[in-house]
Amino acid sequence: MKTHGEVIRLLYIDDDRGLSRLVEKELGRHGYAVSCAPDGDAGLNLLITRPGDFDAVALDHYMPGRDGLDVLPDIVALTDPPPVVYVTGAQEGRIAVAALRAGAADYVIKDVSEDFTALLRNAVEEAVRRRRLQREHDEAQEQVRLARDRAEAMLREVNHRVGNSLQLVSSFMSLQLRHLADEGARAALKESQARIEAVAHVHRRLYTSGDMTSVDMDEYLKGLIDELGKSVGPGAGSPAITLEVEPLRVSTDQAVSLGVVVTELVTNAVKYAYAPGQGGEIRVILRADADGRALLTVEDDGPGMGDGSPKGTGLGGKIISAMASGLRSTVEFDRAHKGVRARLAFDL
Repeated sequence: MKTHGEVIRLLYIDDDRGLSRLVEKELGRHGYAVSCAPDGDAGLNLLITRPGDFDAVALDHYMPGRDGLDVLPDIVALTDPPPVVYVTGAQEGRIAVAALRAGAADYVIKDVSEDFTALLRNAVEEAVRRRRLQREHDEAQEQVRLARDRAEAMLREVNHRVGNSLQLVSSFMSLQLRHLADEGARAALKESQARIEAVAHVHRRLYTSGDMTSVDMDEYLKGLIDELGKSVGPGAGSPAITLEVEPLRVSTDQAVSLGVVVTELVTNAVKYAYAPGQGGEIRVILRADADGRALLTVEDDGPGMGDGSPKGTGLGGKIISAMASGLRSTVEFDRAHKGVRARLAFDL
């Protein structure tokens, strides 16, 4: 029903002038502003020349020239057309169904009784109400879309700035490396630099991606392995780092954790798997399982873990445990493998 004080502007299209006057009089008593058109083309012309002037249209079927079903598609095709209530005879259910399929909001049975104007009024008010609700829904959806676009733009900018800041820190570390003579300090600084690059690489991926919530792991690991090859294993005789990864996407947090784990395991393998200048291969493998999980493997063909005690300061092991914990998992070592094989299973 229309709200108190609301004026509904109705365009009534019918060649029956007597019925048109009746509709104008009866609906006028209920606060309507009714305009009448004698045929479909005249009504269509009013809609075209006066856009936005009508809240609803009542369209008769039988008219000289073109009937209502001929005119209805032209009305529906207008920019932001008002809802159309189709007017048919008592035995014309097939025509009413055709009108609804062609875009009419409702239909009423035409006669000269007061029931007709009451039914027409109810149909028009319901059609106007539905159209108002649809517009409010569309506007709300548009506001949601705009808010989402703004949030994504802000998040993309944040990732861009974080990536730049991490890159700046990495550059500072490169400058510091040039002034360090102690090899132990240089090695520690290089490892820290690799960890920072693993995180920065995720943010660079997010900045250039249309998806702010997940990371394409095959592309991410390709870039990360390339960076690791240049930073921790450059030069002739260094181990070759190979990658075998299936296309899959993980969340941003998972990508960061996985990137740091891969960096630590690869760095450790570069340091301990092979003698200097020996060469060898370090393999990074990521595959999806059938049960909604994935398995990350980093392995080499070196001498293995010996007595199983950690080598170095143990910081790398602590970082790996922390990152694996964030993935609700642990890193396990395959003792049957000739070299070192580290495995991390996690939920996708």
